[in-house]
Amino acid sequence: MAKPSVSPERGDLLISEPFLPDPNFERSVILLCEHTQEGSLGFVLNKPSTLKLEDVLDEVVGYDKILYTGGPVQMNTLHFIHKTSLLRENAEEVNDHVYWGGDFEQLLTLINTKQLSPDDIKFFIGYSGWSTGQLEAELEENAWIVYKKATAKQVFETPYDQLWRDVLKSMGGKYRMFSNYPIDPRLN
Repeated sequence: MAKPSVSPERGDLLISEPFLPDPNFERSVILLCEHTQEGSLGFVLNKPSTLKLEDVLDEVVGYDKILYTGGPVQMNTLHFIHKTSLLRENAEEVNDHVYWGGDFEQLLTLINTKQLSPDDIKFFIGYSGWSTGQLEAELEENAWIVYKKATAKQVFETPYDQLWRDVLKSMGGKYRMFSNYPIDPRLN
């Protein structure tokens, strides 16, 4: 098989190809937060769950921010990404103005004292993970399109139901055409 033309890195987006048969990743956009020789980890940005943060954390009251399904791995875990300077300590920088994690107790304090804008943070149940070489194999099979260096605006401001299409359109060329493919080509 041919080697993928673009290698993924931390901060990139993985865009599922239009007809990816895995229901966990259909029309998904994943922010890649870690990519090393040992494996990769990221969060699906455009799959909202039916849960809100206060449904899973007793310590949070009056904060009805929706949770996203970050992926099919460890669905009993909670993760967050953000763009606020208030949580940068102990957080990992994924890209310019996009951070992963941070001090959880400080996060709870900021939420409960209403110092944190809901627009500056996204929460995820579970994550998307790949073992050594697995993501590269999927790239060789053309399951994913790599979009280099996501912006904070894409991650936090683009509506989840438009993200897959908008990122492909912004890439131009054949990707712009992909953005218009129907979910089920038999309906075309």
